[in-house]
Amino acid sequence: MESSSSGNGDDGRVKPKKQALGWFEWGRGWYSIIWEFLFQRISASHLENPLRLPPLPDLTCIVTGSTSGIGLSTARQLAEAGAHVVMAVRKTKLAHELIHEWQLERSGDFPPLNVEVMELDLLSLDSVVRFAEAWNARLGPLHVLINNAGIFSIGEPQRFSKDGYEEHLQVNHLAPALLSLLLLPSLIRGSPSRIINVNSIMHSVGCVDTEDMNVTSGRKKYTSLVGYANSKLAQIKFCSILHKRIPAEAGINVMCVSPGIVHTNVARDLPKIIIAAYHLIPYFIFDAQEGSRSSLFAATDPQVPEYCSVLKSEEWPVCPYISHDCRPMNISEEAHNLETSLDVWEKTLEMIGLPIDSLDKLIEGEEVQCRYRSAKD
Repeated sequence: MESSSSGNGDDGRVKPKKQALGWFEWGRGWYSIIWEFLFQRISASHLENPLRLPPLPDLTCIVTGSTSGIGLSTARQLAEAGAHVVMAVRKTKLAHELIHEWQLERSGDFPPLNVEVMELDLLSLDSVVRFAEAWNARLGPLHVLINNAGIFSIGEPQRFSKDGYEEHLQVNHLAPALLSLLLLPSLIRGSPSRIINVNSIMHSVGCVDTEDMNVTSGRKKYTSLVGYANSKLAQIKFCSILHKRIPAEAGINVMCVSPGIVHTNVARDLPKIIIAAYHLIPYFIFDAQEGSRSSLFAATDPQVPEYCSVLKSEEWPVCPYISHDCRPMNISEEAHNLETSLDVWEKTLEMIGLPIDSLDKLIEGEEVQCRYRSAKD
């Protein structure tokens, strides 16, 4: 691989940046997706459903997007195992209603669930900053951050957040990246701690062009699939650099997980005809409880830090990735492109309004200024 510092060929010309997958890579990506669809239930047949969790009375977890689907199942199971769970959500009223239902459904002698609700809108980077400031102000530990919230608006036209970013890119990548960095002070206080990003096998057909993150240049036609797959690949690339650059002594492990192909992941955005087709093939599709197993495993299994440590010591080019069957997964070839991952890291920091040295400062306990900082000064 050529050095990322020059980017030039032997004749002095600038090496063009990759803008799309080749046909072989694209075909291999779709093969991975189809294989997971057809065989995920078989490959995960060794797992219990629900996944059995140990008692977690000393664990504090933040779960984004926890009022529906995988996030709801994740938050509830963590809470029922005794963890202190923070539901970081847009719909705070719905979250409070869910907690009330969970409490009522618990029989007699169980203690009340330790769950709270905090408002977080990933379509607003200002909301992300306000959430992180409010949490860090408590000066308490955070042991697990689960960046679960995501969107896949199948067939919908291209839309942009108020911050000017394509919605898949912002919700699935930029906002979780900003949240992860800004919560580092609390994660350090909770060390050993974990950052878990709910990803997707669909990253296998993604290709990130850092000069066209919003897919507006016309070089590539935008579809919701392009937006979703690219955002999930960008998340892996950013997490890979974060995983490499956080010093081992900080005790923070960064990883991605695939929930499998889960009906509730996209049901709210699917056309009615596709929803009907999903109901005809229930055997192949995971429900939310099955889809939550990889997140719960990554959050609680005692062997996960060792897995992360081995990859860090071996300087593996990608972050730890746990598949739907709760086993390590070797992800797409494009995800291993370290040069592009470094570009994604730098471009992401620029887009979320953080200085290039923000990680080092946050690890050292220094304050960093975010362009989207809430106006409280």
